[in-house]
Amino acid sequence: MNLVTLFQWVSTGEAKALELLSLEGGFYLLRALTDAGPVTLNDAHGQPVRVRSTTELRQLLTGLPAVPCTLVQHVVHDEMCGQRDGPIEPLRVPITLASQW
Repeated sequence: MNLVTLFQWVSTGEAKALELLSLEGGFYLLRALTDAGPVTLNDAHGQPVRVRSTTELRQLLTGLPAVPCTLVQHVVHDEMCGQRDGPIEPLRVPITLASQW
C-alpha cells in the first residue's frame, strides 16, 4: 500500500485504524488495519516506509481524515526475562494525528 492508497482507504472506511509499530533501531512502521488484515505502508520501491518519530508521521499524514491511531511497543524486557506466564501483549498507546499535544 502506498500513501495515495492509504488516503483512499481511510476516506472510504476500508482502513478502520492505523498502528505505528515501534521497532528496534529507533524507527517506526505504519500499518493500516483492514478487514483483510494489517497492511504496511510502502514507498515507491515497495519497501516499508520508515518513520523516525510521531512528528514525522503527523507531517506525512497531513490532510488524512480522522482515524484512530495506536502506537504499538513490544516490551523486550518482559520477553527476555520471562517473568510472566502466558502470552505477552505489546504496550498499546492511542496517539492523535491532529496535533502533538
